[in-house]
Amino acid sequence: MALKITVIGTGYLGATHAAAMAELGFEVLGLDVVPEKIEMLSAGRVPMYEPGLEELLRKHVAGIEGSTGRLRFTTSWEEVGEFGDVHFVCVNTPQKHGEYACDMSYVDAAFASLAPRLTRPALVVGKSTVPVGSADRLAALLDERAPGDVELAWNPEFLREGFAVDDTLHPDRIVVGVRSEAAEKLLREVYATPVAEGSPFVVTDFPTAELVKTAANSFLATKISFINAMAEVCEAAGGDVAKLAEAIGHDERIGKKFLRAGVGFGGGCLPKDIRAFMARAGELGADQALTFLREVDSINMRRRGHMVELAREAVGGSSFLGKRVAVLGATFKPDSDDVRDSPALNVAGQIHLQGGQVTVYDPKGMDNARRLFPTLGYADSALEAVRGADVVLHLTEWREFRDLDPAELGEAVTTPIILDGRNALDPDQWREAGWTYRAMGRPRA
Repeated sequence: MALKITVIGTGYLGATHAAAMAELGFEVLGLDVVPEKIEMLSAGRVPMYEPGLEELLRKHVAGIEGSTGRLRFTTSWEEVGEFGDVHFVCVNTPQKHGEYACDMSYVDAAFASLAPRLTRPALVVGKSTVPVGSADRLAALLDERAPGDVELAWNPEFLREGFAVDDTLHPDRIVVGVRSEAAEKLLREVYATPVAEGSPFVVTDFPTAELVKTAANSFLATKISFINAMAEVCEAAGGDVAKLAEAIGHDERIGKKFLRAGVGFGGGCLPKDIRAFMARAGELGADQALTFLREVDSINMRRRGHMVELAREAVGGSSFLGKRVAVLGATFKPDSDDVRDSPALNVAGQIHLQGGQVTVYDPKGMDNARRLFPTLGYADSALEAVRGADVVLHLTEWREFRDLDPAELGEAVTTPIILDGRNALDPDQWREAGWTYRAMGRPRA
């Protein structure tokens, strides 16, 4: 009999996972406690921007003409409990307010709601990013509250926003923390297609599976902050961090990825995950092992303040009062509408608070940016955003911004100064068009 899969939580992770499981051929039921979200997904629409996700969803959602009908959504825990053989828990684990630690309330609530509704043998699979040790505790909860033969496994997600569909269907690795051969066998069946295509299938215990995601994110954050620290040294010494990154990136032990200096990382994962990792290490008595992550976090946040200082210097050095500042970018990265902990909006907000007239443009993040920072100015295009600007800040590396015509923009600004906060533009092209081009960690000319 073919496996039936449920996905609990239909946010960014859950909606992507549900659509991908349907694409892999399974009958899937997604659950969320927010009726409006279920209505939207049932109509084949997604509540966030993710390339290819809506098309994949519409291919499988029941009731849409031409779909396979393999994917449905519900708000009923009873329906989920009766339906699924494998239940993926994909709910959010945000940072606790005022603390570094992870807020497990959504995960705990999902398990508490699911457990008593499981009416037949099932495998519950955690995908949320959680503090190490959570799986042991949740397995005990299932043993206590689930009426039947129910087992837990942990299967961390490694999605990159902007590439989530491909990362789910063609993962660079699949990690499963299991306690039995039966659980491993079931998950090998779920992921049979990507495994057959060559995706490594790594079997671990619970703690290791939980640590893999936080360890990976901590490494990536460290690499980003390392090159940003080198940018600070290059500025002090007169070096060029872009050439430095190119040179060290040729070393296969280091690699070229995540070596572009700029305003640093943001989003809903890296910042909160490294902070939660530090908090959990402290609880385990291993806090000294992760003290370096405090500096990683500090370097990252320092880059935002440095961009504000560069912008102040560009408009005269003393004050932003009466100055017009254009900000290209609102999302924390391109190919997403996610503005959570966005360096671009953080910089824009700081300049606004210091008296600058800030106008923001982003290809996909405008609605979310307006909700978060309603007092900023917003434009419908890059050209409109820079009109009359005393300085232009490039803070999210959208392709649209790399393809801009510097000469056309130069006719719209008051002063042709661009600060490239992502080291992604062509300095020669902008300088040849009459702009003063500056970027973090690079020579002024």
